[in-house]
Amino acid sequence: MKYRSITQVTPPVAPEAARAVPRGCTNLKLRQLTRLVGRHYDAVVGQATGLKGTQYSLLTAIDKRGPVKPAEVAALLSLDPSTLSRNLARLVEAGWVLQGPGADQRSRLLTLTPAGQALREQGRQAWKAAQLALNARLGEARVAALHQLLDEALDLMAEDAGPRPLAGGEAADDPG
Repeated sequence: MKYRSITQVTPPVAPEAARAVPRGCTNLKLRQLTRLVGRHYDAVVGQATGLKGTQYSLLTAIDKRGPVKPAEVAALLSLDPSTLSRNLARLVEAGWVLQGPGADQRSRLLTLTPAGQALREQGRQAWKAAQLALNARLGEARVAALHQLLDEALDLMAEDAGPRPLAGGEAADDPG
């Protein structure tokens, strides 16, 4: 996915945020938070299904969009081709995802098998438990504010008019 240089974007800033001065490296802080939150979801979803977060997100995206081209899934989940290929191969090998023919000889379409659909549902229940636990730990208002800030940042950073990474938890599950 391509991103604009931050210098090209001048978003409006809330008055209270305008007074705040960022401390530390934004990249480091985001990576630290991503690792901690990812470990939380991986532990809960992994215990129930044996899946990593990326694998569960792939099953969910394929279930919601399928039949779907691998490139569309990669764009929706902001995955690079090697990460998609590696995780997709495991899901296909396990019998949870089918790669069928697409519109031409070079293209492929992804769908879930019945076993993949069952595993995705099992994962959805575990995902919900992980989400509720995180909400309880951080507080629902703080999580809602974090989601709003992240969605705004994604919108500001996305350069192309192609599919935006799934918002509001769509990639992981139906939030409501």
